[in-house]
Amino acid sequence: MESSQRRKSGLNLPAGMNETSLRLETSSPSSPCSSSFRSISISSPRMISSLSSPSSSKSTICSDRFIPCRSSSRLHTFGLMEKESPAKEGGNEAYCRILKSELFGSDFGSCFSPAGQGSPMSPNKNMLRFKTEHSGPNSPYSPSILGHDSGFSSEASTPPKPPRKVPKTPHKVLDAPSLQDDFYLNLVDWSSQNVLAVGLGTCVYLWTASNSKVTKLCDLGPNDSVCAVQWTREGSYISIGTNLGQVQVWDGTQCKKVRTMGGHQTRTGVLAWNSRILSSGSRDRNILQHDLRVSSDYVSKLVGHKSEVCGLKWSHDDRELASGGNDNQLLVWNQHSQQPILKLTEHTAAVKAIAWSPHQSNLLASGGGTADRCIRFWNTTNGHQLNNIDTGSQVCNLSWSKNVNEIVSTHGYSQNQIMVWKYPSMAKVATLTGHSFRVLYLAMSPDGQTIVTGAGDETLRFWNVFPSVKTPAPVKDTGLWSLGRTYIR
Repeated sequence: MESSQRRKSGLNLPAGMNETSLRLETSSPSSPCSSSFRSISISSPRMISSLSSPSSSKSTICSDRFIPCRSSSRLHTFGLMEKESPAKEGGNEAYCRILKSELFGSDFGSCFSPAGQGSPMSPNKNMLRFKTEHSGPNSPYSPSILGHDSGFSSEASTPPKPPRKVPKTPHKVLDAPSLQDDFYLNLVDWSSQNVLAVGLGTCVYLWTASNSKVTKLCDLGPNDSVCAVQWTREGSYISIGTNLGQVQVWDGTQCKKVRTMGGHQTRTGVLAWNSRILSSGSRDRNILQHDLRVSSDYVSKLVGHKSEVCGLKWSHDDRELASGGNDNQLLVWNQHSQQPILKLTEHTAAVKAIAWSPHQSNLLASGGGTADRCIRFWNTTNGHQLNNIDTGSQVCNLSWSKNVNEIVSTHGYSQNQIMVWKYPSMAKVATLTGHSFRVLYLAMSPDGQTIVTGAGDETLRFWNVFPSVKTPAPVKDTGLWSLGRTYIR
């Protein structure tokens, strides 16, 4: 009869215990405790002995334990550690599992091992042990913020810096009539003396940024046109490459021609100065090295490209010259060698965009044309490719910021955008749009904060993309520093 009652109740109760021995009472509304709490009353002395000491034989009412609402608690993160009762075995374990499941929920009951597999938990002096909980993606302490370490680091204790805001529109737009839409030309350059040079048709114009004054430097006449302009590093002289293959040098302050040098068979589309040498690249596939201190037109010829030379940049220490061509090659030349020391052939389109990092020696960036669309980074010491990223558009120009470790790229087909990247993560800082044609020309202001872009839409647009350089804190002189120590340069 007793077993049939146990089957009807649905509970597997130990022998000697009936259904009325265990009852759950809900507190009345007048009780200080809300309905989200429950109290358990156990009237059987036999059951009390299984939860308390074995010597206890008196009936006890356990009504002082209140369990919070399960929906607002995280009881599954705790493990209840309990010593095995020496008085009761067998049915006692089953009853404890049922009781804990009723009190704490089914998830809590699953934390204990099934009967017959040893003790539910190993004995431990601590009753509660907090288990490590994996934070969700919305947690303020999620791994995406703190990293993969379980502990807190000094960097994680500070909130991440908000991304730098870059204005999405140009702060100035200039009309540039007759600015050619030709990928292989280089018609814009900004001097260290804050003067912008632009080649428009057969003429070169100078725009002084401080007062917006425009000066016409020269006119090559109806039989020639401007293909490249490049200031010296000091900003006083400017070189001009022409469609007839000449290289002219002008005094930018006096608007006077200093010299004309020949040597190329066809147009000179790219120029690059180091401290004393002017390099010129041409459609005739050659690179000529000009030295204004000697009377000859050029002092050496570098032969290596199989098509038009359209990219040319000297490293900041004047030791290496990088050249890009329409043959998809990127070559690196030593200042003393007549043969390239590196031949980099990973690009699959013309290489016009070239930039040396001012922050790390022997770090070179290059960009490929429409069929390539990639910016690649090279270690010129060993020729290894460090990284590459597909930009999705033809890469026309690259320029490294001298104020921060970021690089700006301009693009043609098919987005015609300007993109600012953080190096080395290559995370996008900003994407700027406004030109309706390929952004073929790029130059940076002497303070490193502003860039100017030119396109076949015959406009020049000025963008504030980089922060100002951080001014180092002044060092106070001491007696040690004032002992007459000087620097030659």
